Amino acid sequence: MNREQLCMLKELMAVQFTALELHLYLDTHPTDQKALMEYNSVVQQLNVLKHEYQQRYGPLTWGEPSAYPWQWINEPWPWEICYE
Repeated sequence: MNREQLCMLKELMAVQFTALELHLYLDTHPTDQKALMEYNSVVQQLNVLKHEYQQRYGPLTWGEPSAYPWQWINEPWPWEICYE
């Protein structure tokens, strides 16, 4: 995994964490319009990042389209990545 890919993966994980936290907050504060707007913005950003990452490096999760040959096995498993 090259430095650019690792940086992109870290950014993706951070944005995904933010989306999840906002999602959980909205479960208990469904009328917080500001939080909902932030959530929608973050989810949109996450979708763009996911698409960009998968175009460059292949699928992040199962259920995503794959180029030929099957790309899923080309990447290191999460426990094989050094996140430093």
